[in-house]
Amino acid sequence: MSVRAMGVLSQACRLGRLAQVLRQSHRSAPAAFNIALGSQHSPAALSLRRFTTETKQASGPVVDKHEFQAETRQLLDIVARSLYSDHEVFVRELISNASDALEKFRYTSLSAGGENMAGKDRPLEIRITTDKPLMQLIIQDTGIGMTKEELVSNLGTIARSGSKKFLEQMKDNQQAASSEASSNIIGQFGVGFYSSFIVANKVEVFTRAATPNAPGLRWSTDGSGTYEIEELPDVELGTRIVLHLKTECREYADEERIKAVIKKYSNFVGSPILLNGKQANEIKPLWLLEPQSISKEQHHDFYRFISNSFDVPRFTLHYNADVPLSIHALLYFPEGKPGLFEMSRDGNTGVALYTRKVLIQSKTEHLLPKWMRFVKGVVDSEDIPLNLSRELLQNSSLIRKLSSVISTRVIRFLQERSKKQPEEYEAFYRDYGLFLKEGIVTSNDQTEKEEIAKLLRFESSKSETASGRMSLEEYYNAVPQEQQNIYYLAAPNRVLAESSPYYESLKKRNELVLFCYEPYDEVVLMQLGKFKSKKLVSVEKEMREESKEATATTDFGEGSLLRSELDSLIPWLEEELKGQVVKVKPTSRLDTHPCVITVEEMAAARHFIRTQSHQVPEQNRFALLQPELEINPKHPIIKKLNKLRGSDKDLAQLIAKQLFANAMVGAGLAEDPRMLLTNMNTLLSRALEKY
Repeated sequence: MSVRAMGVLSQACRLGRLAQVLRQSHRSAPAAFNIALGSQHSPAALSLRRFTTETKQASGPVVDKHEFQAETRQLLDIVARSLYSDHEVFVRELISNASDALEKFRYTSLSAGGENMAGKDRPLEIRITTDKPLMQLIIQDTGIGMTKEELVSNLGTIARSGSKKFLEQMKDNQQAASSEASSNIIGQFGVGFYSSFIVANKVEVFTRAATPNAPGLRWSTDGSGTYEIEELPDVELGTRIVLHLKTECREYADEERIKAVIKKYSNFVGSPILLNGKQANEIKPLWLLEPQSISKEQHHDFYRFISNSFDVPRFTLHYNADVPLSIHALLYFPEGKPGLFEMSRDGNTGVALYTRKVLIQSKTEHLLPKWMRFVKGVVDSEDIPLNLSRELLQNSSLIRKLSSVISTRVIRFLQERSKKQPEEYEAFYRDYGLFLKEGIVTSNDQTEKEEIAKLLRFESSKSETASGRMSLEEYYNAVPQEQQNIYYLAAPNRVLAESSPYYESLKKRNELVLFCYEPYDEVVLMQLGKFKSKKLVSVEKEMREESKEATATTDFGEGSLLRSELDSLIPWLEEELKGQVVKVKPTSRLDTHPCVITVEEMAAARHFIRTQSHQVPEQNRFALLQPELEINPKHPIIKKLNKLRGSDKDLAQLIAKQLFANAMVGAGLAEDPRMLLTNMNTLLSRALEKY
């Protein structure tokens, strides 16, 4: 045996061992065809150096036998195990390759010299055939096809992309049509074809280039380390891939299974996809069409398709941009009320990410902030770099930029709807206002908070009807420019808001006050902090701040207790309520109420009572809240209490405790109002003793 033959045999043995390892994996090595065949930017570009080991001249056709040589033993295992998290994506990859082949043919036929292309008038389509008895899946395109040199170059090397090279050539040539053609080329990396070996134990590629007099070729391999190329007659123009499926992957020879995968990943590929003779991708990629050319019925059908729902969109945002990123977005705002899973922050966003009409992720995290999870639709961007499998995004900073652009556009769109379609927006706000408030609480950007805040709506003290809500911007424009605060009051409903002791003094001054009826509204406004140049201030806090400035007041109006009487009553109350209030003081801001409780941050205090107070002993709870009791020296109950201290000490003590308890309930700081009943019943018994 010659030295050369011995070397060939030794090399074949080494590759045989590699193939044996790969066969043990259920997701063995994939291999790439005419388009998506390799990344040229990776410094560790995974290539299989091809060399000819044997050329046989027999009585039949010429068969060239080649070998794959791996740079590392783990190469194909990485392709099979690491790049694809779901077996079914091989269908997407092969369809993307076929689509690229069609686009290459379409572009080349329109370029200089394209008039000599073979079969220029043939239909450009992708044909898929399933064969259950033979456990075969056949994917064929009528595109550019491959020459023998391209077969060796593209399919003989992992991570070599025909599409990438094609785009680079167009860029070098600077041809006029390159922009449009490049936007339709999907393949950017060179392992898509090799995903075939996740499900197949043998792959055959029949191809014929569109150049004049190009021969028909057959490329085949069983993934064992070698592949063969031979010339065949009567091969159709384009490329046909025959996958001989593994037994455990026989499901991919079923028409319904392939149809479901096409619908999921490749429904919007530009060329027709025929599955066993019937078109499988009938829905158009509406986001790439001119907005004015799309009918309402098309929007309804498309919305139901992408959202898997049965309602219709309330609003539609069709957005196209070239800067700062290339974006084609079609977003819908549902008409129906949010579902249980949408209310949960654990739910996924409803926006799918595409690149050049091929699905990357159906529920894309970080594309929109969590609070926008009610938005449904599609975002397609040619600028997104993808990893080899098109499943994980490589450049998170670019995704953050994309998210920022789209989020800003969504907020601006809703602001436009609130002005142009106020009634429709009001209905939307009733159903989805909670999400907007969540956006304010979770955002770390004050500018973004204020932009979202423009979408909020509240009833006000000057609303003529309960439905007459106003925005923060309307409040800002309605009050004098020198007014530094925007006042709001939290109450369960309008009746309680208007009768609140905290509202009395502002009502006298005819101040504009926003009424917040939801428990979380005041937390939202506290998180917002300010709107434009004005601070957002709760009326409780405003009352406490003003009372600090009025500590030296001696005249509390006609009929009030004298200062000397107050100097005696206040220490007595502080002693009786020791451990519950930190201070008792008179106020002139009350009219019909005997007293009121103030704390430093009422919204935070109420939130604490609702969520965490049950974990804290009562004494510690009051120490944390630091409540102050403000009494009205003009109120009959306070004046009578002052007299009772001398004549009936026990009754005076009961009244003092009840006044404090009532004030805590009025402030929304009572953990359980039922605790009032014991003291209240005792007080009633004492009051009825004389009868």
